[in-house]
Amino acid sequence: MKEELLRLAVHLDAARLSPRAWLIALWWRLLGKRVRSRAQFAPLLGASSYAYRLWLRDEPAPVSADFEHERAIVAVVGQGEGRDETVRSAEVEGIPVVGTELGACYLELGGDAPLWLMWLEAGDTLATGAGAAYRAALGVAHARVIYADDDIMNARGRRNRPHFKPEWNAELLRYHDYVTGAAIVQVDRVELWAALAHGTVADLAAKAVVDTVPDEVIRLPHVFHHRRTRPEPRVPASPNSLGSQMMKGEMPRISVIVPTRNRLDLLRTCIDGLNRTHCPSMEVIVVDNGSDDPAALEYLATLDPNRFQVVRDDGPFNFSRLNNRAAQIATGELLCLLNNDIEVISPDWLDIMARQAMRPEVGAVGARLLYPDGRIQHAGVVLGICGGAAHAHKLLRPEEAGYFCRHALPQFVSAVTAACLVVRREKFEAVGGLDEENFAVSFNDVDLCMQMNRRGWQSLYEPRATLIHHESVSRGFDRDPVGAARLAGELEALKARWGTGDMDRQVDPFHHPQLSRYSERFAIRLIG
Repeated sequence: MKEELLRLAVHLDAARLSPRAWLIALWWRLLGKRVRSRAQFAPLLGASSYAYRLWLRDEPAPVSADFEHERAIVAVVGQGEGRDETVRSAEVEGIPVVGTELGACYLELGGDAPLWLMWLEAGDTLATGAGAAYRAALGVAHARVIYADDDIMNARGRRNRPHFKPEWNAELLRYHDYVTGAAIVQVDRVELWAALAHGTVADLAAKAVVDTVPDEVIRLPHVFHHRRTRPEPRVPASPNSLGSQMMKGEMPRISVIVPTRNRLDLLRTCIDGLNRTHCPSMEVIVVDNGSDDPAALEYLATLDPNRFQVVRDDGPFNFSRLNNRAAQIATGELLCLLNNDIEVISPDWLDIMARQAMRPEVGAVGARLLYPDGRIQHAGVVLGICGGAAHAHKLLRPEEAGYFCRHALPQFVSAVTAACLVVRREKFEAVGGLDEENFAVSFNDVDLCMQMNRRGWQSLYEPRATLIHHESVSRGFDRDPVGAARLAGELEALKARWGTGDMDRQVDPFHHPQLSRYSERFAIRLIG
């Protein structure tokens, strides 16, 4: 009965916060459209203040380990209120604490071998089974960092604000340390003794996190840490915080590819934005897919041939083919795929994206795209949403916190949209460009990114490049029978190639099993 009352409270809270959206979700449920209804309900219910309390009723138990590795873990607890409680919590989980007799004994008997350090702030506590889970994970020989999820324990002992964390994301860690304080890290004993003497153990643990590589990391997707406080994300204030991967004067030539058909109003806005864009060496290839509007044709004829090249293609609309054809004649080291319904806000957007795309480990770079009303249209792509792929943080306002400010932080993602995408041409060509046969219109960008990810060129979302996207204004949505059938076929191709239709398996490493697969908004997964 208590669970049902909590479920009712979640729905009432969601209806109070967004009455119209909740009624629409209910309407789809009454019509029997369960997938559409769940996609509507998921972000609404996840936003309720009661959602986590309901989730805790069915919190999955950690997988019991067949063995615990013989290597032990030592904890260091910071000074402050609640320290005694933290020490007791660690010792109950079989983790000796430095500063106690057991912890001192462990350090002195350990010899010169590296040890595993858990840094805990005073007031933090460990969940039952945390120690056993960490010790079991130590059996993976290559690991140097093992981290878990956490939540906040308030003064009344109630858990809230869970952080269901992505798998290792080195770019995100530059701006949000979501690991230190909820992890164990391998450290040198001599360095630990020095850190203890100087009171810099937290810095030592953070350095161990930063210095590791993806192959040396294990994520335990379970809430093992109940914290009093945790580090807040550090949203980069301006594009200047990008750093200097490249000097301004060394920017390579960039080929911007703009497919278009008629809609002079959109194209003119896009071209005007390109003319304002700061880029010392840029060519623009406009692929005209059968325009027949005299005004549009006249405008295309007036473009400066020294900077703009117009390529005519009268075949059926195939986004992949149009871009691939332009890429073959492009002369730039970098390619920028750009929709004709993109509106430039700031002239430095391309410089920001190009700097990131030149990094050797980066594949496709995507921008933050906003609807004309200012809400987010694209902040990276999440695989597996509703069995396909969807834009992360959709409809969130940029000034909102969202899910730990993820929409405002540069980070690695599974994919980005080709509405505004920058990539090195050699990497684009290495994977064969966009798939014209299986993904003529939809999901071609997702497939392109995944192909490059597989080769070690990771997709990156860069919010410091922000533009406006008048989504699908020029082409329309696929609501006619032919368009709907094509979209269904491309969705099936995505499922077959990348496994996005398996709703019981985490297919996106930067999402989490306890986040809903029916919401782009990183909402808590609620059963039923």
